[in-house]
Amino acid sequence: MFPSRFDYKSPTSLEEAISLLAANEDAKVLAGGQSLIPMMKLRFAAPAVLVDINNIPGLDGHGAQSDGSYRIGALVRHADLEKSSTLGDHQPTIAAAAPLVADPIVRTRGTFVGSVCHADPQGDWASCMVALGGSIVAQGPNGRRTIAVDEFVSGPFQTVLAADEIAVEAVIPPASGTRKGGYLKLERRVGDFATAGVALSLEMSGSTVAKAGIGLTGVGSSTISATEASAVLVGSSLDDATIAAAAEAAAAATSPRSDHRGSADYKRHIVATFVRRLLAQHQPVEAKVA
Repeated sequence: MFPSRFDYKSPTSLEEAISLLAANEDAKVLAGGQSLIPMMKLRFAAPAVLVDINNIPGLDGHGAQSDGSYRIGALVRHADLEKSSTLGDHQPTIAAAAPLVADPIVRTRGTFVGSVCHADPQGDWASCMVALGGSIVAQGPNGRRTIAVDEFVSGPFQTVLAADEIAVEAVIPPASGTRKGGYLKLERRVGDFATAGVALSLEMSGSTVAKAGIGLTGVGSSTISATEASAVLVGSSLDDATIAAAAEAAAAATSPRSDHRGSADYKRHIVATFVRRLLAQHQPVEAKVA
């Protein structure tokens, strides 16, 4: 199937792109296109105008900032993060997820920020952003605003981004301790949607968890922040009992549906198993109980 007829614009500045969005009510931003184009081909989406931002300079960088935050521009591809030699030193959760996003072909064109904006409940990056307490910076006719990811995604495939705004970057706040984390995902085959996934972020003060975040992929109508499971971890040294309690709380936070990828109970079991595995990777030897 072919997309409906559309007009194509290729602005060279954010101001021009925002003006185009403001002038065309039924316009969509094109960055990587790995979600939008398939939806257009299936006619689930039929924008009258595509505003291609790939010729706008300054949106393709990512890195640690002087204030300790980490910023990812709107044109940073999944593959850019996957191939980064320094990402793991600053953002282990994102580094772990990068090679698990979709397949190699999609990763060469798809973008981190675009994936978060797509707001797919089975999207890997949204779970990472939830676990890390990240935000999206949007720019529109009235300037920029920063939106916490918990507030940015308003539902399945829905965000609070205004029609004349562009998500220009993702921001991960500074860590209050040593940052640790990871990402685990179960998929039937490479590139398939997640049966279930878990993103973990820890900020450690010595062997004690100072702050924790857990984001869950594919086990609800939207990305889930397992706040009760995260709260179990804070102040602990990741002993076996704490890990078991956090795994149980994370599974309880899910609301999966039984489908061809597995039953609801199976998906809850996967979440609990992944939480245990991720936490065990960062468990001090002295915290283990025989």
